[in-house]
Amino acid sequence: NSLIAGLGIGGLAVALALQNVLGDLFSAIAIYFDQPFKDGDFIIIGEHMGTVKKIGIKTTRIQTLHGEELVVSNNELTSARIQNYGKMERRRVVFSIGVDYNTPHAKLKNIPGMIREIIEKHSKAEVDRIHFKEFGDSSLNYEIVFYVKAPEFAVYMDIQQAVNLDIVEKFEKEKIDIAYPTTTVYVKK
Repeated sequence: NSLIAGLGIGGLAVALALQNVLGDLFSAIAIYFDQPFKDGDFIIIGEHMGTVKKIGIKTTRIQTLHGEELVVSNNELTSARIQNYGKMERRRVVFSIGVDYNTPHAKLKNIPGMIREIIEKHSKAEVDRIHFKEFGDSSLNYEIVFYVKAPEFAVYMDIQQAVNLDIVEKFEKEKIDIAYPTTTVYVKK
């Protein structure tokens, strides 16, 4: 009886010791079959972000933006919310631009077409919408939404920069002033 009790207690101790290891092993199997991410994907887990370098049996190694290696247990990964930018096919860009209140009506009507033309000249950009959105405190505001047909952050930023520079150039040619916060005070005598 004491031998059987000893084996039972020993088995329980071994089972408790292997619980984390088996949890990570089953999590690795889940990651392998479910494939929420793969090597090379850029992911965000809570406050940590980086590129997946290696998915192991117990842990996954992630190269962070700062260059260090982050080692995360597979069990933690399967229970965490993960944003996977590696599966992204395109990126959405939303931004606003304000023009001066003294801009003539004819030019205000032409601004969406000007911006559409600027965005469409980039082969990896697709216009969603451009609207005169609101009368702001110190500007007439347009909202621009377009997609960059590439998942890479650098490509997204290159196209956003090119669009911004082209808008500035076009507005300079058309003598449209981009607004900045101002206050006009009228003094009545």
